[in-house]
Amino acid sequence: MRLFVALDIDDAIRDRIARFVDGVRGFAPDARWARPESLHVTLKFIGEQSEDKVENIKQALETIAANMLEINIRGYGFFPGARMPRVFWVGIEAGAELSSLAAAVDGKLTGLGVPKEEHAFSPHLTLARGGRGSASPGREKGDRPNQSFRQLQEKLAALAAPEFGTMTAREFFLYQSQLSAGGSRYTKLAGFALH
Repeated sequence: MRLFVALDIDDAIRDRIARFVDGVRGFAPDARWARPESLHVTLKFIGEQSEDKVENIKQALETIAANMLEINIRGYGFFPGARMPRVFWVGIEAGAELSSLAAAVDGKLTGLGVPKEEHAFSPHLTLARGGRGSASPGREKGDRPNQSFRQLQEKLAALAAPEFGTMTAREFFLYQSQLSAGGSRYTKLAGFALH
């Protein structure tokens, strides 16, 4: 099973993002756009695990004690950067509490043999991936400028930074990701309350 841990986003914010995407999608027709219902704030990508490890993962996540978080969703950017954009994202502002939650999840799962995160936590919502080349957000050997987002970047530069709203995260989830021809399908396997 392919697993990850994430926060869900409120429906009102999801709807605002969907309207924003509908308005800009035509400026990057070669990009692979995320479905609004699949948007989430990833805390930890776990990867492939056997079904018998899922219960151990749930038990480890249940032991995390963290407070509810206020999250502001606004702005946008590109990974690895504007010069060689490969991923178009919306920004997350949440302060140290969100980073602490991600670190706690990482620590609990490292104890179960899941590799520790190598990169600093960078909360975001991925809206689109460049239509050609690697889907990796970081630089890859042999990278060339990706033109998929050029027109989108020009359009966005003329607009004010989008504001999608503020929400309170009251729980986080263990998800299963199933790859299919129509894109990944995510299923919540368990929820864990934030206090």
